[in-house]
Amino acid sequence: MHGVAQLLEDEYEPYFSQLYYDGWMRGFYEWLIRNELLKTTIVQGHIKEKADKYLAQHGLRNDFENRVFGHDYDLIVCCSDIIVPWNLLAKTKSVFVQEGMTDPLNLWARLVKKFTNFPILTISTALNGMNNICDVYCVASPGYAEHFAKIGVDKDKLIVTGIPNFDDIEKLRHNSFPHRGYVLVATTDMRETFRPDNRKKFIKHATRIAAGRPMIFKFHPNENMERATAEVKKYAPPGTLIFTSGNTEEMIANSVELITQYSTVAYVGLALGIPVHSYFDVEDLKRKLPIQNGGASARRIADICRQFGQFAGTGPEFVRQYQPTNAQPKLVAASTT
Repeated sequence: MHGVAQLLEDEYEPYFSQLYYDGWMRGFYEWLIRNELLKTTIVQGHIKEKADKYLAQHGLRNDFENRVFGHDYDLIVCCSDIIVPWNLLAKTKSVFVQEGMTDPLNLWARLVKKFTNFPILTISTALNGMNNICDVYCVASPGYAEHFAKIGVDKDKLIVTGIPNFDDIEKLRHNSFPHRGYVLVATTDMRETFRPDNRKKFIKHATRIAAGRPMIFKFHPNENMERATAEVKKYAPPGTLIFTSGNTEEMIANSVELITQYSTVAYVGLALGIPVHSYFDVEDLKRKLPIQNGGASARRIADICRQFGQFAGTGPEFVRQYQPTNAQPKLVAASTT
C-alpha cells in the first residue's frame, strides 16, 4: 500500500489505517477485540503494533478507524473485503489490492460461505472477495481472477495487475543471506490462528524430504517462537538452523528446495524454479502464480486508482473501458489510504 501511495502523491493526500469494521458489524467486531479472540490475527496484538510502528517510522499519517482525523475520503484502497469500514465504502470509491495468497477453501470456509454472510467467521483469508463490496479488484494473476470470481467477486470488477510484493521475484537472487545449498522449511501460524497443526509430523516429513541435506527452519512471525524452536530442536536432525526473523524470500532464493505448510512464500520458490512442497495443491499454485512484470504492479495499480478516481461510472463500467496509461507515474517520497 505504501508503494502504491508513493505513486499517487501528486493527486492524493494519503492516510493509512489498520483494518477495522464500522457500521452494523462494529458491535460484533468490538466483542471479538474485547475478548482477545483476534489477538493472533492482523487486527490485534503484535502484528497491528508492527504495522503502526511502520507508519510511525516512515512518517505516514495514521487515521485509525477514521477517528483520528475524521476525513471524508475520495478513494479507499484496501487489501481485504473481509474486515471493512462499511460506512466509508458505501459512499466512497474503492479499489481492492490482493496482498498475497488466500487461505484454503476448506470445509469450514465452504460452510461459512453457504450459510452466512460473515466471512470473518473463517478467521482466515479464505473468503476474501466474498463481500464483493469494492468497486474494482486488482489481483495477482489470471488464475486468481478465476478464484475471486468463484468466491463471489463480480468478474466485471476484476483486473489482473500483479501484486507489488510478488512481481519481481528474480531480483531476490542477489542478496546478502550468508547460507546456500540447504532445504528451507517455512512454517505457518496455523495453531495461532485456531487451525490444527501436527508439528512433530511435519518436521519429520520435512526431514525425510531433506534426506540428509542441511536444513533451515524459518518460522512465521506470528508463531509462538519458544514452542516452535523447542519442537525443531527435539525432532529435526542435529545442526538444523533456526531463524525466528529475517527475510524469508531471500532465504528461499539461496535454497535448493522449499517445504511449506500454508504460506504465500511458496510462490517465491515456484517463480525461481525451486522444487516446492506445500499443503496446497502445487499444481493449483502454479496456475495462480502472480505474474512477473519486473516490479511494475504498483505503477499499474496506481494508474487504475488515478483513472478510477476521475471516472464517473461504476467499477464494472470502468473496467470495461480501462486502458493503461503509457506514461510512467512520477515516484515521490510518501504514501496511501
